[in-house]
Amino acid sequence: MSGRLILLCGLAGAGKTTLAKQLEAEGAVRMCPDEWLVALGFDIYDKVARVAVEGLQWELAQALVLRGLTVVDECGVWQRWERDLRRTWAQVHGVPVELQFLDAPVEVLTARIAERNRTLPEGAPRIDPALVAFWNDRIERPDADELALFDSPTERRPASDGLAVRELAQQPPEGAPVVQENEF
Repeated sequence: MSGRLILLCGLAGAGKTTLAKQLEAEGAVRMCPDEWLVALGFDIYDKVARVAVEGLQWELAQALVLRGLTVVDECGVWQRWERDLRRTWAQVHGVPVELQFLDAPVEVLTARIAERNRTLPEGAPRIDPALVAFWNDRIERPDADELALFDSPTERRPASDGLAVRELAQQPPEGAPVVQENEF
């Protein structure tokens, strides 16, 4: 018996958490590093804590999918090596694995982050909207060849709120940069 691993790739404001919560409502287990960091009292920009939390979530995700559950990993998987690691592990263990790439223009992402910050409760961690452009230069967007290595989504979900979901047959933007690691 095996579950399903769903990787959500995208920058802040792309809609990863929105989609992950929808999948959670359908029965998936959601792994959100930012929520765990806040719950444990860490700053969301604490790189050491983030690496530790993402590592723990990956270990938990592996155990859960092997027990037949669907797990949504919303850490962003910005680099190809991160996606390859998860995809290869899943395929070796006979676990279906899908990659959903969520993207939007920097201006849209920045506006979403600014609006999110405006509506957050007092004391909640905020993302500096200026970081979106910085991160946009560092994400390694999946191309069609990489997307073809993943399983198809179990069901198509319509994009909402202007959210652009690039799935298996769609191309990333031309000139997408290649980076080695997330920079927080």
